[in-house]
Amino acid sequence: MKRTWILRAIAMAALALLALSLLIMLLWNWLAPGLFNGKPINLWQAAGLLVLAKILFGSFGQRSWSKNYNVSRQAWKIKFEQKWQQMTPEEKERFKQNFAYRCGTRRQPEENTTK
Repeated sequence: MKRTWILRAIAMAALALLALSLLIMLLWNWLAPGLFNGKPINLWQAAGLLVLAKILFGSFGQRSWSKNYNVSRQAWKIKFEQKWQQMTPEEKERFKQNFAYRCGTRRQPEENTTK
Protein backbone atom coordinates (compact mmCIF):
# COMPACT_ATOMS: atom_id res chain seq x y z
CA MET A 1 0.00 0.00 0.00
CA LYS A 2 2.72 2.45 0.97
CA ARG A 3 4.85 1.46 -2.01
CA THR A 4 2.06 2.10 -4.51
CA TRP A 5 1.44 5.52 -2.97
CA ILE A 6 5.11 6.41 -3.45
CA LEU A 7 5.06 5.18 -7.04
CA ARG A 8 1.93 7.20 -7.76
CA ALA A 9 3.51 10.31 -6.24
CA ILE A 10 6.62 9.86 -8.40
CA ALA A 11 4.49 9.33 -11.50
CA MET A 12 2.41 12.44 -10.75
CA ALA A 13 5.55 14.52 -10.18
CA ALA A 14 7.01 13.31 -13.48
CA LEU A 15 3.74 14.09 -15.25
CA ALA A 16 3.62 17.56 -13.70
CA LEU A 17 7.23 18.20 -14.76
CA LEU A 18 6.40 17.06 -18.27
CA ALA A 19 3.29 19.24 -18.47
CA LEU A 20 5.06 22.33 -17.13
CA SER A 21 8.01 21.72 -19.44
CA LEU A 22 5.65 21.47 -22.40
CA LEU A 23 3.95 24.72 -21.37
CA ILE A 24 7.30 26.50 -21.00
CA MET A 25 8.48 25.14 -24.35
CA LEU A 26 5.33 26.33 -26.12
CA LEU A 27 5.44 29.77 -24.53
CA TRP A 28 9.15 30.17 -25.22
CA ASN A 29 8.84 29.09 -28.83
CA TRP A 30 5.88 31.42 -29.30
CA LEU A 31 7.40 34.51 -27.63
CA ALA A 32 11.20 34.36 -27.75
CA PRO A 33 11.77 34.36 -31.53
CA GLY A 34 9.55 37.37 -32.04
CA LEU A 35 10.71 39.37 -29.02
CA PHE A 36 14.48 39.00 -29.11
CA ASN A 37 15.33 36.64 -31.97
CA GLY A 38 15.80 33.71 -29.60
CA LYS A 39 16.13 30.18 -30.87
CA PRO A 40 13.32 27.68 -30.31
CA ILE A 41 13.94 25.17 -27.52
CA ASN A 42 13.03 21.51 -27.18
CA LEU A 43 11.26 19.74 -24.32
CA TRP A 44 14.46 18.83 -22.46
CA GLN A 45 15.71 22.40 -22.60
CA ALA A 46 12.37 23.58 -21.28
CA ALA A 47 12.64 21.10 -18.40
CA GLY A 48 16.13 22.43 -17.67
CA LEU A 49 14.79 25.97 -17.74
CA LEU A 50 12.07 24.95 -15.29
CA VAL A 51 14.62 23.40 -12.92
CA LEU A 52 16.84 26.48 -13.21
CA ALA A 53 13.90 28.74 -12.35
CA LYS A 54 13.11 26.50 -9.38
CA ILE A 55 16.67 26.80 -8.13
CA LEU A 56 16.85 30.56 -8.64
CA PHE A 57 13.39 31.63 -7.54
CA GLY A 58 12.17 28.90 -5.19
CA SER A 59 9.18 26.65 -5.26
CA PHE A 60 6.25 26.96 -7.65
CA GLY A 61 2.71 27.08 -6.35
CA GLN A 62 3.63 26.95 -2.67
CA ARG A 63 3.17 30.14 -0.75
CA SER A 64 5.30 29.42 2.27
CA TRP A 65 6.66 32.98 2.06
CA SER A 66 3.19 34.40 2.62
CA LYS A 67 2.88 32.64 5.98
CA ASN A 68 6.17 34.12 7.10
CA TYR A 69 5.17 37.51 5.73
CA ASN A 70 1.89 37.49 7.66
CA VAL A 71 3.66 36.49 10.88
CA SER A 72 6.25 39.26 10.56
CA ARG A 73 3.54 41.74 9.57
CA GLN A 74 1.49 40.86 12.66
CA ALA A 75 4.58 41.21 14.87
CA TRP A 76 5.30 44.63 13.37
CA LYS A 77 1.69 45.69 13.86
CA ILE A 78 1.69 44.70 17.54
CA LYS A 79 5.00 46.46 18.12
CA PHE A 80 3.75 49.62 16.40
CA GLU A 81 0.49 49.62 18.38
CA GLN A 82 2.43 49.33 21.65
CA LYS A 83 4.67 52.21 20.62
CA TRP A 84 1.64 54.27 19.54
CA GLN A 85 -0.02 53.81 22.93
CA GLN A 86 3.08 55.20 24.66
CA MET A 87 3.23 58.36 22.50
CA THR A 88 1.99 61.71 23.72
CA PRO A 89 -0.70 63.48 21.68
CA GLU A 90 1.95 65.91 20.35
CA GLU A 91 4.16 63.02 19.22
CA LYS A 92 1.19 61.35 17.54
CA GLU A 93 0.36 64.53 15.63
CA ARG A 94 3.99 65.02 14.58
CA PHE A 95 4.13 61.39 13.42
CA LYS A 96 0.94 61.83 11.37
CA GLN A 97 2.31 64.97 9.70
CA ASN A 98 5.64 63.34 8.89
CA PHE A 99 3.90 60.22 7.59
CA ALA A 100 1.67 62.30 5.32
CA TYR A 101 4.76 64.13 4.01
CA ARG A 102 6.62 60.89 3.30
CA CYS A 103 3.60 59.49 1.48
CA GLY A 104 3.39 62.60 -0.66
CA THR A 105 -0.06 63.72 0.46
CA ARG A 106 1.08 66.91 2.19
CA ARG A 107 3.89 69.41 2.19
CA GLN A 108 6.75 69.10 4.59
CA PRO A 109 5.80 70.26 8.12
CA GLU A 110 7.09 73.68 9.16
CA GLU A 111 9.09 72.21 12.06
CA ASN A 112 11.32 70.19 9.72
CA THR A 113 11.94 72.94 7.14
CA THR A 114 13.89 75.13 9.57
CA LYS A 115 16.39 72.43 10.52
